[in-house]
Amino acid sequence: MLRIAVIDDEPKDREILRKALEQYAQEHALAFQITEMSDGEDITENYGARFDLLFLDVEMRFQDGMSAAEQIRELDKEVPIVFVTYNPRYAVQGYRVGAADYLVKPLRPEEFDDCMQRVLRMVRRDENRYVSISERGTTRKLDISRIYYVEVQDHSLCYHTMDGAYETKGAITEVEAVLKDAGFSRCNRCYLVNLDHVSGVRGSDVLVGPETLRISRTRKKEFLDALNDFMA
Repeated sequence: MLRIAVIDDEPKDREILRKALEQYAQEHALAFQITEMSDGEDITENYGARFDLLFLDVEMRFQDGMSAAEQIRELDKEVPIVFVTYNPRYAVQGYRVGAADYLVKPLRPEEFDDCMQRVLRMVRRDENRYVSISERGTTRKLDISRIYYVEVQDHSLCYHTMDGAYETKGAITEVEAVLKDAGFSRCNRCYLVNLDHVSGVRGSDVLVGPETLRISRTRKKEFLDALNDFMA
């Protein structure tokens, strides 16, 4: 299910884009969850990385799409943003905020289809690079390659990353199921380790990034086998 936000202060334009998305989803056997908003403030206020794709009208009454995109980029560097505008001159400004594409109103079916093909490739690429967590009521996307390890503490999880530590609720077994194919393995019941950040093993200790973690006796063989397979 692809979560898409359509932000436009013109109800008719929102309806046109929503119908185009629904038709595209039907023709390509895709599932879209479409959320409509009427101003840039609606998306930037308490922003959480809960959408996979944003369509932003450039000219809106209270907060325009360009300034909204600038705020979004401070929190979410990766979500694809497509600007929708009557004036193509805004396309140049879109490069400042890493816009994925732009569409000129009124929408043309061929241009819309080409745009969707490009942005869906970006979304699918990012699905394999990021994991989303809920942190203090907002959603944050973490770059998997920058995670050292995930630690379980009672009913909480702590993601230790190159950018700091982030806490959320959850079960480590669920995280393990998501990250196992990304090169993560449990060294004991508390730690799920990114094998790409392992620099060495000393007896029953594993060096992960700047820290040393304990390898439990019951998981040692499985962990070392996973590490050897990963290194190979």
